[in-house]
Amino acid sequence: MPRHQHVLTLLQASQSSPTLARLSELASDSKARLKAVEFLIPTGLRAYVAPGPIDGPVWCLLLSSTSAAAKLRQLLPAMEAHLRVKGWDVNSIRIKVQAHRPL
Repeated sequence: MPRHQHVLTLLQASQSSPTLARLSELASDSKARLKAVEFLIPTGLRAYVAPGPIDGPVWCLLLSSTSAAAKLRQLLPAMEAHLRVKGWDVNSIRIKVQAHRPL
């Protein structure tokens, strides 16, 4: 008996599920926030920074280096203030360093 597979794009799947739609919306918002504050991040550090989860008024940035995280912490007050001026409800930004796992 032949099996028919119905293939959905990620966009179609997210639109058909409220939970996936919300996750997609949060991911897009997180990327937009990073884009809005990117000019405050020194060019050499930008490669180490990725947008992370949003939990209410707390936004998380994911960093791949502890030294980059230490430098970025100094910029958090300016980043938070800039996001608030641009209309985002951000009380604080958390930094999470993601450890690299050997293959």
